[in-house]
Amino acid sequence: MPEKYVKRILDARIYDVVVESPIDTMNLLSKKMSNEVLIKREDLQSVFSFKIRGALNKMSRLSDEERSRGVIAASAGNHAQGVALAARKLGIKARIVMPKTTPEIKVLSVREKGCQVILHGDTFDEAFALSQELAEKNRYTFIHPFDDPDVIAGQGTIAMEILRQVTGPLHAVFVPVGGGGLLAGMAAFIKYLRPAIKVIGVEAADSACLYEALKKGRRVVLPQVGIFADGVAVSQVGKEPFRIAKTCVDEVITVSIDEICAAIKDLFDNIRSIAEPAGALALAGLKKYVQREGITGETLLAIESGANVNFDRLRHVSERAELGEGREIILGVTIPEKPGSFKTFCKTLGRRNITEFNYRYSSDTTAQVFVGIQLSTDGPRKAEIIENLQTQNYEVVDLSDNELAKLHIRYMVGGHAPVNNEVIYCFEFPERPGALLNFLTRMVKTWNISMFHYRNHGAAHGRVFMGLQVPTGEKRAFKNFLKDLNYPYREECGNPAYKLFLG
Repeated sequence: MPEKYVKRILDARIYDVVVESPIDTMNLLSKKMSNEVLIKREDLQSVFSFKIRGALNKMSRLSDEERSRGVIAASAGNHAQGVALAARKLGIKARIVMPKTTPEIKVLSVREKGCQVILHGDTFDEAFALSQELAEKNRYTFIHPFDDPDVIAGQGTIAMEILRQVTGPLHAVFVPVGGGGLLAGMAAFIKYLRPAIKVIGVEAADSACLYEALKKGRRVVLPQVGIFADGVAVSQVGKEPFRIAKTCVDEVITVSIDEICAAIKDLFDNIRSIAEPAGALALAGLKKYVQREGITGETLLAIESGANVNFDRLRHVSERAELGEGREIILGVTIPEKPGSFKTFCKTLGRRNITEFNYRYSSDTTAQVFVGIQLSTDGPRKAEIIENLQTQNYEVVDLSDNELAKLHIRYMVGGHAPVNNEVIYCFEFPERPGALLNFLTRMVKTWNISMFHYRNHGAAHGRVFMGLQVPTGEKRAFKNFLKDLNYPYREECGNPAYKLFLG
């Protein structure tokens, strides 16, 4: 099977637009990890992403009749820009269906390339459904972002370049995974020509569709997909990519939001590149692999797949990078409610930098504090600090991996309040005018909002943390309300961060 793709990759028609992207060495990170860490710079393509490779290869192979009818695609980002540029280069009329929630900067970028943009729906699935309907009705050729042999071959040209550019031994190549097209093309080429090189896919932990598919031996549809790494936020791996991955991919690693943020910071610190979250995904997986395996003296390469990031998102990235690198911990600590308690607490910590301290009076005897502590490279680790505090009779809850604490609670510490019949939920609201009004309009008039906190990270969705008072007899109606609303949500009543600071 790989040999079929080797020929397709060698015959790819892309280099009149695509550049052979350079490979940079991450000098600081290489020294820190005792391995040579290389980065393949696909962020330097004309659309700041590798997606132009697959789109152009597919569209360059269309017949004259297919070109005359035009093409259509569905995308909220990089694939749209790849199709738009390829269409302009080849003189093909293209239409892109994008969700209404797509950031304006991406919509304008596609329009600037002369492509018609159709805004439809709030999600990719809704945009995709319309694109299929229009393709069938008007006989447009649909340009799939990943589940197409010519698209896969176009993406696989990255592997061809790598094997030409890296002349010495290469231990492993790390590839970001969304629908799997990039991974499939690269794995097929590498495993046919250099089977000793490991090919490792990397997925965001909250959108790990290939990881789950390989585990179960069949393609699965994730019930919910995280949106931070929006470039790989796919609920089901492609059929053809999955077929290739089963025989050509060594393993799939999953990484957290914090680990992705730390990798974005590494890219900036080492090569002054600002990657989008999906663009830094492979490097995050590389770091996790080295830590897990304890290898040294090897050459490892990660794909920086894109740099189409909204500037607003960098605030969130900078907040989380230290946690992802393991240089900061967040704790919920109970201290006595009396003068001098904070001073005593700081003495117990010793000469460590406190990055955050949130507190609000809540009782006459004890106080719950939300504290961030910076870890030094040669100092005690998290477990030692927690053990030391517990030895001094402090009650400690580790919140370093608690999403509610990091997204909302740290900005809301304000004391406890007696609230009857309160339910606690987190929602993902689509970033569009009227989303909150839609929520409030659908609410039953007898339900009262008792707590509300909103955070936007420059993504297609905003994060909302909310408390509502719902009378006992109306719980069934509330469940139906959540179902009909169709916003992603999760209940948080039992979350320790909520219980410590706001419950």
